[in-house]
Amino acid sequence: MRSGKAASRLAFGLYEVDLSTGELWRAGRRIKLQSQPFKVLTLLLEHAGEIVTREELQFRLWGNDTIVDFDHSLATAINKIREALRDSADNPRFVETLARRGYRFIAPVNPVTDEHSGTIVETPEMDSAADHATASGSGAAVMEAPAIPAVVAVHEGPVAVTVVVPAPGSAIPVAIPAVKPRETPIAVRVAALALVVGAVGVLAGYFFGVRAPGNAPVRISPLTQNGHLAVGSAITENFTASVTDGYRIFVQTLEGGKSTIATVPISGGTPVNLSIPNEVTAPTLGDISPDGSQLLLRNHLSPESEQPLWVVPVDGGSALRVGAVLAHDATWMPSSAGTDGHGILYAAGNDLYRMQGTSSQPEHYASVPGRAFWLRWNPAGKLLRFTVLDPIAHTQTLWQLSAGDRTPKPVLTGFSEPASECCGVWTADGRAYVFQSGRGGNTDLWRLSGNSATNPARLTYGPLQFQSVVASRTGETIYFLGVDTRFEVYRVTADGALAAERGFLGAADRVAWSRDKQWVAWTDSAGRLWRAAADGTQKIQLTPDAFNVFMARWSPDGQRLAIMAKQPGKAWQIYLVAASGGDVQPVLKELRNAADPSWSADGQSLVYGRVNDALGKESSERTLDIVNLKTGKIEVIPGSDGLFSPRWSPDGRYIAALTLDQRQVRLYDVAAKTWKTLPGDSGADPAWSSDSRYLYVHRSLDPSQPIDRIAIPGGQMQELIKLAGSSEGDAVDYVFVGLTQDDMPLIRARTYTGNMYSMQLK
Repeated sequence: MRSGKAASRLAFGLYEVDLSTGELWRAGRRIKLQSQPFKVLTLLLEHAGEIVTREELQFRLWGNDTIVDFDHSLATAINKIREALRDSADNPRFVETLARRGYRFIAPVNPVTDEHSGTIVETPEMDSAADHATASGSGAAVMEAPAIPAVVAVHEGPVAVTVVVPAPGSAIPVAIPAVKPRETPIAVRVAALALVVGAVGVLAGYFFGVRAPGNAPVRISPLTQNGHLAVGSAITENFTASVTDGYRIFVQTLEGGKSTIATVPISGGTPVNLSIPNEVTAPTLGDISPDGSQLLLRNHLSPESEQPLWVVPVDGGSALRVGAVLAHDATWMPSSAGTDGHGILYAAGNDLYRMQGTSSQPEHYASVPGRAFWLRWNPAGKLLRFTVLDPIAHTQTLWQLSAGDRTPKPVLTGFSEPASECCGVWTADGRAYVFQSGRGGNTDLWRLSGNSATNPARLTYGPLQFQSVVASRTGETIYFLGVDTRFEVYRVTADGALAAERGFLGAADRVAWSRDKQWVAWTDSAGRLWRAAADGTQKIQLTPDAFNVFMARWSPDGQRLAIMAKQPGKAWQIYLVAASGGDVQPVLKELRNAADPSWSADGQSLVYGRVNDALGKESSERTLDIVNLKTGKIEVIPGSDGLFSPRWSPDGRYIAALTLDQRQVRLYDVAAKTWKTLPGDSGADPAWSSDSRYLYVHRSLDPSQPIDRIAIPGGQMQELIKLAGSSEGDAVDYVFVGLTQDDMPLIRARTYTGNMYSMQLK
C-alpha cells in the first residue's frame, strides 16, 4: 500500500483542477479563471456535495477584518466560475445555488493520480489493482484485498475508501472525495463507516460472484480536442458516421454551419479537412470501401431523406455519382458477395437494393420493417446488421439479416423502453459487436459477443453521450464520438452584429413572447418548457420532464400556449397548456406526426402541419390543416400539399409556410385563398413581427447563413446579418430561435459539439 498523499489535482466531468498551481483545465486545454473565483471553486470542491454557507465563504476568503461588498464580490466570483465551466444557474451541472443559504458543488469529484494524468474519461471498471491501491486523501481509510483478509482503518480526517479485489486486472473503487472536518465530525465518521460497510458488501459480492459488469479495465482516451465534430441527433434522425482506412479516421466536422469531411490520425490530433468536390456540397459519410481507398458519401444539403450517392477517393479530389440512385444510407458489399468489394448496398424507403458497380442497374435485395440506417456487414460478410427507425414512435431498433435468406430479424428485443439501440459495428476479428443505447437521458456503448444477440455488456457510464462507433481494421480498438454540446444565445443588433444574451434567456433553446410582451416562454436543452415574466421573475416549469418540447406559441390573450412536443415512444403531437401551469392536453386524436401549431387572430383555431423528413419521413400526405378548438373540426388549406412549418400572422391575414425541401418560403392570403412565393433561395424557422409587417427567415441552406427580414405583402427582402461571417466565427452552426421583445432575431450559436475518443476492448 502506497502512502496516502493529499491529492493536488481533482477531476469532474471534462475538467481538472490543479490546486497547487491554481489552474483549471478542460479536456487538456487551460481555462482562465481569476484568483478569487478559483479560491471559491476550491472551497466548493473541498466540500463537494455539501452546502457551503455564504458566511463560511466570507470568512474563508475575505476574513472578518476585510471590508468588502461581499454580496457583489461573491456573485461575481460565482458567475466567473459558471462561465469557465459553461454552467447555468437555471439548470446547473456543477454549482447549485441555494437561496439565502449558500452554494453546493453537485457533480462527482475524483482525485487525479499521476497514472491518470491525461485521461479524460474513465468508466467504473478502472485500472488494475496495482494502479489503484492508493486512496487520494491524507489520513485516508484504505481497505485492500490481497491473499489475506482485508484490514480497515478509519480516521477522523478526510475520508476516502477504496476496495481492491485480489483477482488480476479487477479493481472496484468505492470512494468519496476528501472532506475536511467541519462542525460535525460525528457525521463524517458515520459517512466513513457507511462507506466501509458498503465496501465490505462489494467485497463480499466479489467473492460470491456478484460483481460489477466487466472484469477488464477500460480506459477511454481523447483523440481530438477542438470540439467541432458533427454529432448525431435522434430527434432529427441524424446518425453521424465515422470510418477508418487503418491509418486515419474520417469524420464529419462543422464550421459556420457548413458540413465537411476531415481526417484524424488514429493516434490523435487536429482534424484536417479533406478536399471534397463542389458537387458534394454537404457531404455525409456512409462507408469506406473494403480496400480502404474510396469513401461512399451522400449529398445532404437539404432535409429531404433520399439523397444522391457519391464515390470519392480517400485523398479527396474527383467525385463519381452512383447512377441515378437516391438513398438515405448505403454501404459497400463484402467481397464474399461476389462483387470484389465494388458492389454497393443502399437503403431507400423500406427496402434495400444492391448494385454490382457504380453504374449497374440496382436489384431489390430485401424489404425491412422501416427505414434502415447504419448498414454494417460482419467481417465474414455473411451477416448484415442495421438500425431501423420508426418515424411515428421515433424509436431505433437493431435488426439483422443473413446473406443466405435475407430475412430481417430483430436483435435485442425489449432491451430498452422505448427502444433506442443504434449504430453498431463489429471489431476486425468479429469477436465483438459494439453499439449505442440510450437510457435515463444518457447514451452509452454496449458490447455483444460476436454474432450473439443476447446478454450485452455495458462499456461506458458517461459523463458524455457516446455514439457513432467505428472499429479499427486490426485488433480490438474502437473509436467513437463523445458528445458535449455547448451553445450561446445572441441577439442581432440594429447594426448587423451579434450581442450575447446575458439574461435568463442566455441558455434558452427556443423563445416565444406573449403578444403584450409581458411574458416569455422558452425551452431548455433538455426539452422542458418554462414561463416567466419579462424580467425573469415568476418562473415556472410548464411541462413534465417526460415531454420533449420542440416549440411553443402563445395564444392571443396570453392565457394558453400551443406546443409541439413528443413523449417517449410516441409521435410528435400538438398540445395545449395553461400559462399558469397544469395538465398538458392533446389537441388531435391521431397516431401520426403533427407539428408547428400557430394561433388564429381570434384564438379559436390553430393551423398546423406535418414534419419534414429530418424529423420523421412518413408515407402519408403532408398538408397544412386548421383545427377549430371548440368543435374539433379540421379543414385542409387548399394548395398546401408539400408544405410545412406554418406561421399565422398576428393580424390573421396571412399564413407563411415552407416547402418540405426548405427551398422556398410561401405566403397564403387567408381571405383570397391564394399562395405566392416570397424571394430567397431557402428558409427555416419563419417568425412574424408583432405588427405583422415583416416575416423573418433564416436561409439555412445558404453557405453565408443569412437572416432576412421580408416586408409583407410586398416581398422586399432585407438581409440583417450573415451569421457565417459574424464575430462568432468559432461557432459550428446557428439556429434562429425566436425574436426579442423589440422584434430582433435571437440566434443560438453552437460553439462546441464533441470529440473523438478511443478505447481498447481487451
